[in-house]
Amino acid sequence: MNPVVLGAGPAGCTAAILLARNGARPLLIDRHAEAGDALCGGFVSWRTAAQLRQVDCDPAGLGGWPVRRLRLFADGRAVEAMLPATGFGLSRRALDTAMRAAAVKAGADFQVDHARGVAAGLVQGRNRDWSADAVFLAAGKHDVRGLPRPRKAADPALGLRVRLDGDHRLAALVDDAIELHLFPGGYAGIVRQEGGSVNICLAVRKSLLSQAGGQPLELLAQLAVRCPQLGTRLVGLSSGHRVDTIASVPYGYVTQRTDAGLFRLGDQAAVIPSLAGEGMAIAVASGLAAASAYLAHGPGAAPAYQRAFARRATRPVRTAEVIWHIAERGWGARALLAAAGCAPWLSRAAMQLSRIAQPSLVTQPWQSSIVPS
Repeated sequence: MNPVVLGAGPAGCTAAILLARNGARPLLIDRHAEAGDALCGGFVSWRTAAQLRQVDCDPAGLGGWPVRRLRLFADGRAVEAMLPATGFGLSRRALDTAMRAAAVKAGADFQVDHARGVAAGLVQGRNRDWSADAVFLAAGKHDVRGLPRPRKAADPALGLRVRLDGDHRLAALVDDAIELHLFPGGYAGIVRQEGGSVNICLAVRKSLLSQAGGQPLELLAQLAVRCPQLGTRLVGLSSGHRVDTIASVPYGYVTQRTDAGLFRLGDQAAVIPSLAGEGMAIAVASGLAAASAYLAHGPGAAPAYQRAFARRATRPVRTAEVIWHIAERGWGARALLAAAGCAPWLSRAAMQLSRIAQPSLVTQPWQSSIVPS
């Protein structure tokens, strides 16, 4: 039997590409025939871009917008800092479409099905059941039936996203920066993407949305008043725009264990607060590590892989979590802004601590130090 990769996003496609390149003939399954514009992941860091180029997905070649600066807003003030290197604003639709094509070109078999349940060696789909010697679970932020991730927060985080096309004023205003707008109870990230579009992604507490009557557009209107600089960016937003949402995102969760034959990738392995801009890196890194472990030691390597990846992911996830919890408080946002303005080295240190170690892709990924216990 061949391995099954469930989820054709960056994590699943990275794993499928490496498996296919090394003769494993993976089956890649996704619920959608064509890639959509996923809620999170519109920023590709400089290090992730280097990894993607090695799987024939160059963000610049896909039209990704160069991002060279970080712009931080809080309490009516702003500071700016240069990024260590150029990243890219790139929609998930563009990236996922390219990665699916790269996986198929490498030899993966792509199928459309909606998983009803997953276990080691089996994906139960609506169309049929798919047997495998190993399952690579890359279903993103959505839980799969039977494999929930714990959600313990009394006031859980929600994700919201709106994509604005054709707003030339906004595109010029954002320019080559990734913007973080901090406010009590959450933050908004804004980045320009391919074709002049602008992606606005928010992580907010459920209580904020409740105060807006559960209406995302009303919440954005309220935030535009409370945060004038964010309001300037939302001028072009109207009732005709679609706001995508996802409930109860388990930010901070890191998978510590799994069963033999079940590899958890991407957000199924570690959910980093999105203000770090490191979600895409975790996706690619987990896909690489899981495929390498399987090629080296087979399905039985899954538990050892999961423990090893958890050790790599814990520091960046915890760092981003601490920054997030500070940033969503008024005093904390002001303190972060002051620190970024007075001591730029603190911003660089935070960026470094919230990055996951990214080993280079190799031609023989089975040369891995991960061994089954």
